[in-house]
Amino acid sequence: MSPPPPPPPPTPAPDPTIDSAADPCPGSGSLAVLFGATAGALGPELGSDETDLILLVWQVVEPRSRQVGTLHKSLVRAEAAALSPQCREASGLSADSLARAESLDKVLQQFSQLVNRDVALLGGGPYVLCTDGQQLLRQVLHPEASRKNLVLPDTFFSFYDLRREFHMQHPSTCSARDLTVATMAQDLGLETDATEDDFGVWEVKTMVAVILHLLEGPSGQLFSKPEVVKQKYETGPCSKADVVESETVVRARGLPWQSSDQDVARFFKGLNIARGGVALCLNAQGRRNGEALIRFTDREQRDLALQRHKHHMGVRYIEVYKATGEEFVKIAGGTSLEVARFLSREDQVILRLRGLPFSAGPADVLSFLGPECPVTGGADGLLFVRHPDGRPTGDAFALFACEELAQAALRRHKGMLGKRYIELFRSTAAEVQQVLNRYASSPLLPTLTAPLLPIPFPLAAGTGRDCVRLRGLPYTATIEDILSFLGEAAADIRPHGVHMVLNQQGRPSGDAFIQMTSAERALAAAQRCHKKMMKERYVEVVSCSTEDMSRVLMGGTLSRSGMSPPPCKLPCLSPPTYATFQATPTLIPTETAALYPTSALLPTARVPAAPTPVAYYPGPATQLYMNYTAYYPSQEP
Repeated sequence: MSPPPPPPPPTPAPDPTIDSAADPCPGSGSLAVLFGATAGALGPELGSDETDLILLVWQVVEPRSRQVGTLHKSLVRAEAAALSPQCREASGLSADSLARAESLDKVLQQFSQLVNRDVALLGGGPYVLCTDGQQLLRQVLHPEASRKNLVLPDTFFSFYDLRREFHMQHPSTCSARDLTVATMAQDLGLETDATEDDFGVWEVKTMVAVILHLLEGPSGQLFSKPEVVKQKYETGPCSKADVVESETVVRARGLPWQSSDQDVARFFKGLNIARGGVALCLNAQGRRNGEALIRFTDREQRDLALQRHKHHMGVRYIEVYKATGEEFVKIAGGTSLEVARFLSREDQVILRLRGLPFSAGPADVLSFLGPECPVTGGADGLLFVRHPDGRPTGDAFALFACEELAQAALRRHKGMLGKRYIELFRSTAAEVQQVLNRYASSPLLPTLTAPLLPIPFPLAAGTGRDCVRLRGLPYTATIEDILSFLGEAAADIRPHGVHMVLNQQGRPSGDAFIQMTSAERALAAAQRCHKKMMKERYVEVVSCSTEDMSRVLMGGTLSRSGMSPPPCKLPCLSPPTYATFQATPTLIPTETAALYPTSALLPTARVPAAPTPVAYYPGPATQLYMNYTAYYPSQEP
């Protein structure tokens, strides 16, 4: 451990013998050559195993005078002190020695003090870090500082990659990625101290020797364009016409549903994400499905991101895979000029409002949010989501100038606007595009070539509450599961009275309607089965009228606030491959209009004595009943 630094001496006057016009590195300042190691993998895999930093070694080089400062070495106390066999063998360190070391924040403070002292002693200017490759800063220091909520000094957001500087002068060697300190010294014919066994010291001494040798040759652009680590993720729109290189995109899987684009950017801290490069994916029901597509500025950043496979976000590990540019554009791209104008404002925080009254306008939303969290641009900072025919969906997006204002707005979550509570969530530019694209897409009817079949058993209109609605069904639920769930109440179902509601993609939406023989039977079934469990999910069961059911089955929506009419009166075909309606009809006995399941599902006493064959499953034409209105349920767990 280096001793505490003494007070810095006065800066010496510049040496008049040095010709500034012949400066081999104009504007480069001093170089702080830095080497580090973690308790896990070393070399090209450094930082890939999410282990803590345990060692920093550094030395200052003054390029103009070719002078070097004192070499310093500091151990870093790791939270998980277990050393990998590779690290233990290479470093000779033990868990006991690391337990007595300083914490990372203390070591970084000491690093800054000692480097500034050495730079002043050498008469240099502002210093820039110089490392052997990208891993130490991008894969170790920045991610670990983010995990520990440490704020790194600005000097850690730019650095020179010695491998690239070497490759600039010696392009005939192997690629910069495959270079090592040893191969660079060997190519230059430098003699190194083979007896040096102090871990990290040999590496820094050799790096300094390589730098001094490079400075003796033609400088060109040597040490003039440092690598940059982005300090902040920048939001922005993406167009369907954009061309995104597949070698820059990854897919992250396993994200918590409440994750925002900033959370994803923090997971990839240290890597440069392209502007608007985080696209959170939605499932068929409009809920975030725990996946995101991330676009980086170049292939090297993408390759480093792939090394974070199974790194952790909180207590969850995140899987990272390669993805394509087409996938990213499909999720994040849009064509609406209105959306492009809305997203054209830079450095804005986006929130999504859901559950708005259909009559709500910009003034209502601004009044709901209040003056303490003003929307950027007032009404121009609001984007209302509408159906293709102009009907409101109850969704809107709002822009806020900073994180503090967005946090103030989020405190209005589940606040009341009129008689409705409003949900607020963090959102992203990609989610805005996805939601607008989903609602703006044409319904399935115009794209179907199959003829519409007449409905053999039209639904009778009525206001009597002789139906029940099941909400929250598992998507794998079948009619048999529903009958088993209802139990004895299944005996009171009308013929052809089970109706599964499908979403726009033709998949089960989690809703179903059951026609009962009377309003009393429907109420009894709702009271008996409400919030019962089906396949580890509880199902809401509420009574409703036949008219309510008919409207939903024909494309309308039914919520606590009432009905919204279907966009058209025509039925919509469901996919012919939907397995629930392909089963061979099972004939069961019944003596009245009541619909019974198979005898195995009912007590013997309830089976009628004089059976009459009636189809249990709905007929083929029941496939016509499909709700193709995009449906966005609450994102609450």
